[in-house]
Amino acid sequence: MSRIGINRNKARLKSALGIRARLVLFALILVGPLMAERIRSLHHDRARQIAAASREFAGIARHSADAQREVFASIEAVLKSSAYIHTSAAQVQRSCAIMRASLRGNMPWLRSLTVAGVDGVARCSTWPEIVDNQFNFGDRPYFKQAVASGEFTVSDYVFSRLTNLPTVMAAYLAPGETRADDAVILAAINLDWMSKLMSNLGDRPGVTALLVDHAGTVLAAPANNAAAVGRPMEDLSLLPLIAAKMRNSQRESGSLSFVGDDGMRRAVSVATIPGTSAQLIVSIDEAEVTSNADHNIRTAYIQLAIVCLFALLGALVVAERMIIKPIRAISTMAKRFGRGDWSARMPRNSLPAEFVPLARAFYGMAAQLRGRERELRASNEQLTVLASVDMLSGLANRRGFQSRLDFEWLRAQQSGDHLALLMIDVDHFKLFNDSYGHPEGDACLARIGAELSALADRVSGFAGRYGGEEFCLLLPATDSARGSQIGEMVRTAIASLQVPHATSAHQRVTVSVGVAAAAPKHLETLRDLLEAADAALYAAKRRGRNAVVEHGFVRDYDTAVSLSA
Repeated sequence: MSRIGINRNKARLKSALGIRARLVLFALILVGPLMAERIRSLHHDRARQIAAASREFAGIARHSADAQREVFASIEAVLKSSAYIHTSAAQVQRSCAIMRASLRGNMPWLRSLTVAGVDGVARCSTWPEIVDNQFNFGDRPYFKQAVASGEFTVSDYVFSRLTNLPTVMAAYLAPGETRADDAVILAAINLDWMSKLMSNLGDRPGVTALLVDHAGTVLAAPANNAAAVGRPMEDLSLLPLIAAKMRNSQRESGSLSFVGDDGMRRAVSVATIPGTSAQLIVSIDEAEVTSNADHNIRTAYIQLAIVCLFALLGALVVAERMIIKPIRAISTMAKRFGRGDWSARMPRNSLPAEFVPLARAFYGMAAQLRGRERELRASNEQLTVLASVDMLSGLANRRGFQSRLDFEWLRAQQSGDHLALLMIDVDHFKLFNDSYGHPEGDACLARIGAELSALADRVSGFAGRYGGEEFCLLLPATDSARGSQIGEMVRTAIASLQVPHATSAHQRVTVSVGVAAAAPKHLETLRDLLEAADAALYAAKRRGRNAVVEHGFVRDYDTAVSLSA
């Protein structure tokens, strides 16, 4: 990177780290940590709420799972008891009656008990319709598993062939004296009762409790979510996560956290039902559980923004009143000194005490500048004596104009103001002389000189005849925009004289104007300004005359196009 680029970057950095920025940074350092600590505390409280809710509902899930386990344990006991009764009473041909009599009425989780042979055909049931319709369970996977393993077996979610209602079947093999005497005791489990066992997990905001089989089908749910029974759970992608968690932990219960398909983070507690593929899943929506905490956190962020805003405004007000405003006042006073107003003073009580020495230093500098101005005025009077006048136009001749130009250049160097120079040339003046004669040419130049003199008085400029049909207009303390505006005034004023010029395309005398304006600090010598104005004049001629061209830009009425100078 060049040295110029490095210096520019340093300047930008200093500007960005000004007084206002430093005070604002100081204010933020004061209030920022306090608000950040409050927000951190709220986030910590939110995390504690989530952890407490997770522990609470994990405990509830375990208790509910224990209740479910008891249900399945009691069903297993009933099936084993029924198998023993069936085997014992088979010899007296009363096994079915005894089994019916032995079924207690205080087990609402059982819909029915059925005895089927190893071929699957129902032989006896607490629902006579099953026997009457010769129901065959031989094609059911749970039935085959019970026959093959001889162990207590629980099915996945199925629909009852008799009632077409969702249910879960339990099966246990009752061995006979021979293979042909074997039977399978079947129990239809009432899922409504299992849902009632989960009632303590219902009506909790942000909490969803489901008993599902290994495929994700909902077996039981609290009353507020009863419509989910028999349907797949909403987020089936959770099942592989649960399976991996339970496989790695080797426990019957566990918990995990995940982001659901809806983008919300949830904490999940899982408890498996021994002897079955069912598992109780309690899902906690962290957003709903911590809604109050989230509201407080949002409020804290808003408060932080408001506090920071007030801190910023306070720092800006303090910087403006205590620092920036006094600096601007002193700067304004310095500009008035630069314009020659030596009476400019500031009330002492309007400045902070730290700025009073600076104001006094400016007063001393103003006194020195006043002395130098007297010297410049004396030099100006000498230049006025040396200046000569062009007798034809009544304007300063080239020598006089050059002297005034040197003086104004010197003064612009002292003040730092812009200096504008207009080079003015009468269009096709040789053709005018050839057509109307030199006397008419001289009269035309005289009228143009008088018009430029009047215009120079109005705009505080200095006009001169630079030679032949070429004039100049010097404009102190004038930038390029104002110079172009005055150049247009010159062009319009000469055209308004309505001096006939038959050989001109405009049928009257017109002028071309070249404008150049710059501060002396931007140019090496005064010659650069002269050359720029002359180049702009030739550009106006090339453009077709009767035009005003600014060095670097062409300005013609309301249009502006770039010019390569």
